Amino acid sequence: MTILVTGGAGYIGSHTCVELLDAGYDVVVVDNYYNSVPAVLDRVEKITGKTLRRYDCDIRDRDGLEKVFSENKIDAVIHFAGLKAVGESTKLPLLYYENNIWGSIVLFEVMEKAGCKKIVFSSSATVYGNNPIPYKEDMPTGDVSSPYGRTKHFIEKILGDVYEADNSWSISLLRYFNPIGAHESGLIGEDPNGIPNNLMPYISRVAIGKLEKLTVFGGDYDTPDGTCIRDYIHVVDLARAHLCAVADILKTTGIEAYNIGNGKGSSVLEIINAFEQASGIKLNYVIGDRRAGDLPAFYADPTKANTRLGWHAEYGVDKMCLDTWNFQRKNPDGIR
Repeated sequence: MTILVTGGAGYIGSHTCVELLDAGYDVVVVDNYYNSVPAVLDRVEKITGKTLRRYDCDIRDRDGLEKVFSENKIDAVIHFAGLKAVGESTKLPLLYYENNIWGSIVLFEVMEKAGCKKIVFSSSATVYGNNPIPYKEDMPTGDVSSPYGRTKHFIEKILGDVYEADNSWSISLLRYFNPIGAHESGLIGEDPNGIPNNLMPYISRVAIGKLEKLTVFGGDYDTPDGTCIRDYIHVVDLARAHLCAVADILKTTGIEAYNIGNGKGSSVLEIINAFEQASGIKLNYVIGDRRAGDLPAFYADPTKANTRLGWHAEYGVDKMCLDTWNFQRKNPDGIR
């Protein structure tokens, strides 16, 4: 079986490529390297001892995508490609709508034309908005606080309409919570271009001396220590969830949403403390203003993924921090 991975050189995409290759799948990667570098894929091949096919292509490039499908018999798609920073999306909403939604529509149209109707979509817990926690898949979605979250919600709805129009599609919507950590080899991890938008790569760059200090966005939320609570999940656990989802869509039709999280929350300060324990380094941080689009707390009820997909998260926060620090120490200047 051949799996196309859009955004396969990215943080979650690269770890998923490792799991796919280790499981015996052939992998084709499409990436425009907007927030990644080609060398990541070299490292994926080094970890697995296997090769993958790669295309430097934007998902909005219809001709480029059609070339990928004409040159490969794609059995299923895992769709990661997209802009993903909540704060940035509030400043650049049109860019997020154009890239994430239009790019996804182009991909779906090219898939349909090629007769490939099996897809795992990289969605987000942000689609739940202000629902009570823990989030469950049967809750209403769409009351979303950021343009980024709305792009995920809209794409889920588009895929729902696609399935309603053609029941031969098989669609898995994976609603991520907060992936952190790195591959235990230290060869791949979260390594965004420029100043990180996510918490853990920012923490690790402060620890290694690449950034002066960490600003925690808000210390006055209605949480035990005043900082936001999130459901952090090890990126390898998340990658393995995609393996389970691919196995499922290859043998069935339909559309299902799954929460992919640990099922419990940790605050920003708890993550900082865990990282200090893992690294032995005292982090320089300050409490700043709240960030637009952030919710005080959210975490998953992952029961459906546990029972329907046979997937379970294995790693805790301590392992996430240890693997992140291992990656950062081995790659002080990032992956080049």
